[in-house]
Amino acid sequence: MSSEILSNIMSLIIDITFFYIILFFLSLSIVLCIEIEINDFHPQERDGLLVLRDSLNSSINLHGNWTGPPCINNLSRWFGITCSNWHVVHITIQGVNLSGYLPSSFLQNITFLRQIDFRNNELFGTLPNLTGLVFLEEVKFSVNHFSGEIPLEYVELHSLKVLELQENYLDGEIPPFDQPSLISFNVSYNHLVGKIPETSLLQRFPKSSFDDNSDLCGFPLDKSCSVEPPAPPPFAIPPSSSMEENKKRLQVWIIALIVIVAAVLFLFLVIIAFLFCKRQAKGNERRRDDSTRYVFGAWAKKMVYNAGNSEDSEKLGQLEFCNKKFQVFDMDDLLRASAEVLGRGDFGVTYKATLETGNIVAVKRLSYINELHKREFIQQMQLLGEIKHENLVEIISFYHSEDQKLVIYELVSDGTLFELLHEGRGIGRIPLDWSTRLAIIKDIAKGLDFLHQYLSSHKVPHANLKSTNVLIHQDNQGYHSKLIDYGFLPLLSSSKENEEKLAISKSPEFVKGKKLTHKTDVYCFGIIMLEIITGKIPGHILGDEVEEITTNDLSDWVRTVVNNDWSTDILDLEILADREGHDAMLNLTEIALECTDMIPENRPKMSVVLRKIEEMEQIIKENE
Repeated sequence: MSSEILSNIMSLIIDITFFYIILFFLSLSIVLCIEIEINDFHPQERDGLLVLRDSLNSSINLHGNWTGPPCINNLSRWFGITCSNWHVVHITIQGVNLSGYLPSSFLQNITFLRQIDFRNNELFGTLPNLTGLVFLEEVKFSVNHFSGEIPLEYVELHSLKVLELQENYLDGEIPPFDQPSLISFNVSYNHLVGKIPETSLLQRFPKSSFDDNSDLCGFPLDKSCSVEPPAPPPFAIPPSSSMEENKKRLQVWIIALIVIVAAVLFLFLVIIAFLFCKRQAKGNERRRDDSTRYVFGAWAKKMVYNAGNSEDSEKLGQLEFCNKKFQVFDMDDLLRASAEVLGRGDFGVTYKATLETGNIVAVKRLSYINELHKREFIQQMQLLGEIKHENLVEIISFYHSEDQKLVIYELVSDGTLFELLHEGRGIGRIPLDWSTRLAIIKDIAKGLDFLHQYLSSHKVPHANLKSTNVLIHQDNQGYHSKLIDYGFLPLLSSSKENEEKLAISKSPEFVKGKKLTHKTDVYCFGIIMLEIITGKIPGHILGDEVEEITTNDLSDWVRTVVNNDWSTDILDLEILADREGHDAMLNLTEIALECTDMIPENRPKMSVVLRKIEEMEQIIKENE
């Protein structure tokens, strides 16, 4: 064989070998790409998130957004989800009106989770199980409606850095947290009880981390814990060598028995004296009883105890009354009132306060306006206090201090329109008939029209009109509606963050950064009308017709349906059976769609809307 042929053969072998090497690495890269693509999707994590999605309602369309794999190319298109190394590591869904129970075990398969943040929502039920989440660093459940105890297993989260549980309804005792990683901790504004555990960790946190838990005691709070007397030893015959010691113990028990009997007799005498002297002791100093439930927690208690000092009494300040007929109590009476939380809204916490006189009022402890000057606050509240209308909740009085702003209202105790429409649906619920819904709509329109006339100089007279701010009163004549939380927009700083807490933030003009006007209130009224007609919650998934989340999703959906054929598909099932009222329902729907027009100038004035509703009501009565 010639050298030339041999050289050609060797060259061919080298080329073939090189080709197969390239083919091998190409195949390997394809396999790796496939493996990476597979790793993009962890079914167990997706399943856990879908359980969460299907358990909650929200102003965010999670059903439309949470589809497909949660992590693609190591990123996530799912709202509130963050991925790393192809795993879900953050769930951050705050301030979007999430409501419902958190499923107990939805997190168990999201094992690489580092942060969960559900702040500023409306979640209720018990706190979720976090067992086994060894990488979890931040847990933020503050400003919700969680109840029950803080799970003991939270103590076992050894990577935990932040735990925020404030402003809920949690009860029971605080577990003995002592993990060195924990640097931020807050359980204030709950109903926790007992002694703060004396762990080296919890002793480092400030008083503000534990405030406003009326039955919590121990350091760093000012309230000391009462010492439980030791249990008496079981009776036994002492040995003869301990007779003297036993004699001393017997003397101690005799003394203790005498003290107990004397205390009981003294308490009996005090009760009798109190019953006889209750009316005559009005001018005397009231008793400071730690068992009293205070409206405003630690702040109120401190102010009451210091009120005996004339200098501190002046600092306490006075209530400003808007109606003299209610001027039968003062700030000291209010702070001593027993109370219960009615709810937490956009402007703060509202309490039902029962005064010692038996009078009952609603007290709103305002938030987000601490920067406001006292003169501006008083002027605005005096203006709002002058408003008197049957469909507006009356302001009785108000209070201003450096750390507290309070508004005292008449109590409207039969719940909200939101509760009336949406809670307790199913078997056993009494349907809300068409005539009642129409009457409620008319009441809201009357109240809003009056506000637009009385506060005509205000940019947006109500500014926070939604079904949770329509209070319901029921009597023999039926249901009556009253609007609350009106006229507060001038009290807020002009920051967009504060305005986003209000119902006006859902309007098209707010989203586009355009000027807000009276017509913004009209838009919010139109949304309430559609909520009453359809029985659907604005911002929630409304069916297959809604393909993507919008600020105007309820009116968009209704408009899409009625443009096709004025279909009765939009009507709430509870009123669908009332066939004689279908024409009126659809006519009212047309008015609602005019109110929710995307262009503010195309929306009617409230006076025009009210007139149309009254004309419709008159026609219905004539046809009966």
